[in-house]
Amino acid sequence: MSTRPEATEITAVICTYDRYELLEKAVDSLSKQTLPRCAYEVLVIDNSPDADRARSQQERYAAAGFVNYIIEPIPGLSNARNVALQTCKSPYIAYLDDDAIAHPQWLEKLVDAFRAFPGEAGVVGGKIDPIWEAPRPSWLPDSLLGCLTVVDWGGGLRVATPEEWVAGANISFLTETLREIGGFPTNLGRIGSGNILLSNEEIQILSEMRSRGLQVIYAPEAVVDHLVDVRRLDQTWIRKRMAWQAVSDFLKNAEQAGADPESNWNAVVDYFNSVPPRRRSVRGLFDRCEDPQDFERQTGCVYNISMALLGGIDIKPDS
Repeated sequence: MSTRPEATEITAVICTYDRYELLEKAVDSLSKQTLPRCAYEVLVIDNSPDADRARSQQERYAAAGFVNYIIEPIPGLSNARNVALQTCKSPYIAYLDDDAIAHPQWLEKLVDAFRAFPGEAGVVGGKIDPIWEAPRPSWLPDSLLGCLTVVDWGGGLRVATPEEWVAGANISFLTETLREIGGFPTNLGRIGSGNILLSNEEIQILSEMRSRGLQVIYAPEAVVDHLVDVRRLDQTWIRKRMAWQAVSDFLKNAEQAGADPESNWNAVVDYFNSVPPRRRSVRGLFDRCEDPQDFERQTGCVYNISMALLGGIDIKPDS
């Protein structure tokens, strides 16, 4: 390990919502980092609805003396992340999900990545391995693993290509630049227990960083393991996730997303023309698929229908 200054280099943030058993494992993983303890601090932002229970947890972690524990009553993941951003005193800020476990070198490898690209790195993200709460379904294609926050682009430390994204379960930023951008957009991101599956808050920040001449760095050795909840290993949940992805994409850039709803509708028509007659209806989009390619195409149709409707598609009757 290289010699480092006796100062806080990076702040590790965990935003949590009523998942204290998982939170304990995430915090424990941060207590075992190879980065010197003086070089990082840990922030927990608690968004849970039970104020008494949240205060009990705050007192528990305060007694341990390892975590700066903040109770934030305003719900929303983006808001919680912004509270951490306002509190952060280090040049880099890293976000870890409360259902994730950081590998021991996580923070060290994030800091090393920023240092490897001085003046260039605005964002660093790493590999996210799944912790399968139940066996991976045979119908789940690799193309949909991103819905479950699985990230593995292979290769070594590098500037990410435009097609390579990093995810909020394992992502870090230049603190001051993130503040200048305005933090995380609160019209995007998850709120509460997960019924609202808005996303893209990180993608919007990545776009803004690139517009400022900064790069997104992929650091494959900065690894976290992330729980894949058994409730998400369900075709209904993934269809829902794809519909919400359409909403998130539309909100990110409504003018561009709504410019050509006909192309989304044409993709829908192509899908219905390619499936058996019994599935050529909206009802067919709820049919269970056993083949992963079939399910991939079905969820693509869900996305395209949602985008066409959000874009204001106007289907003229045949003359």
